[in-house]
Amino acid sequence: MRVEAAIGRQISRLREARQMSLTQLGQALGTYLGKPWSRQAVHQAERGRRAFTAAEMAALALALDTSVPALFLADAADIELPGAIVSAEDYQGILLYAGDDAPRDGIEELLVALRDIRQILSRPALARLAKIERVAEEVARAGQAGDPARLSALYRDDRHKTRYGPLLMSKI
Repeated sequence: MRVEAAIGRQISRLREARQMSLTQLGQALGTYLGKPWSRQAVHQAERGRRAFTAAEMAALALALDTSVPALFLADAADIELPGAIVSAEDYQGILLYAGDDAPRDGIEELLVALRDIRQILSRPALARLAKIERVAEEVARAGQAGDPARLSALYRDDRHKTRYGPLLMSKI
């Protein structure tokens, strides 16, 4: 994917997340650039059909209430620059600022770990496990307090009915 297309996708995602029209984004850019972009200019930018100046990147970040590096984020695909193709990992690595004294090695491992964490956190099973944990903690607290009425109420409560409810009740 060309770098302009990756930036364009981010512009489109951010604009839509903020519920802005193409025209509204163009007008907002005018605040920072001195002249608004037309609806067509914003559309061309979102399709990756134009290069961006530094001032335009800054204006886009301000208009979309984000950072310049966030505009460069891309899916897990290689990025095409005019002279070379850059791996997704190397491309993501340039977006990280670790300070002048930070070691450069280990960034790739960090990126891989962050990607793995993002995939794990997006699993629906994790949300179910978190809910089960909350229910178990409430049941344990009610059991420790010696409150059988509270235990019954917890079990009957629709928020706590899971396929693990009977199992939790059998443990107390």
